[in-house]
Amino acid sequence: MKVKILGSGTSTGVPLVGCTCHVCLSDNPRNKRLRTSAFISTDCGQDVLIDTSTDLRQQCLREGITNVDKVLYTHCHADHVYGIDDLRPFNFKKRQSIEAYADSITAKDLLIHFDYCFRESTSGSSVPQLTLKKIEPYEIFKIGDLEILPLPIMHGNLRVMAYRIGNFAYLTDGSFIPEKTRENLIGLDYLIINGLRERAHSTHFTISGAVTEIKTIKPKKSYLTHLSHEVDYDAGNKLLKTLSNLDIELAYDGLELAIN
Repeated sequence: MKVKILGSGTSTGVPLVGCTCHVCLSDNPRNKRLRTSAFISTDCGQDVLIDTSTDLRQQCLREGITNVDKVLYTHCHADHVYGIDDLRPFNFKKRQSIEAYADSITAKDLLIHFDYCFRESTSGSSVPQLTLKKIEPYEIFKIGDLEILPLPIMHGNLRVMAYRIGNFAYLTDGSFIPEKTRENLIGLDYLIINGLRERAHSTHFTISGAVTEIKTIKPKKSYLTHLSHEVDYDAGNKLLKTLSNLDIELAYDGLELAIN
């Protein structure tokens, strides 16, 4: 399968509106970050989104995405779900509902805020047509031949879902990893984990905090995502080299990984 990072930025995106810091004014395209999300093209012919970020339309146009079969939701914060209406063109093309997978906490919030997406479809409807599929922590479910393991992590006081798919795992918006989840992350080829900035934050790993987790999990390759405008791409990668001799880099919009 192939994994593409559609957005590697925090909830404000980078550049931050109205900011004149050197990162926001940077000409480096890897300092331009849309809101966090990812796209998976599978060997079984299923195209899977992780979250429908606020910037979903722009991301799909930029990457030439023409099909979405499933959506995996991590949690229901605005930057991860408010692009949900931009799933409509895929409904128009497929002429069928898109399955959306979420744990009980996220499913409840989705039904409160976006109930119109999950009602029985009507002929000629122009709203997104989604079918909610509830998942449970640590219980594998399948999309085609793809086995997906939902792994709970904590985002401050909120439980959110990370996902392990084969030897790849995606953890965003985390500040604490329970031991059982950490045990289920051993043996990865690729880990994507949030590392907001180096300055402390109550609901996100810092860069150093993410590196500490990576040292425990020991994947072959790691990327930090959900980056704020306090993180310069080149300076951040230099910092990572001082923090660990493991293979760790900053993610960037458009990064593509080939996963065996």
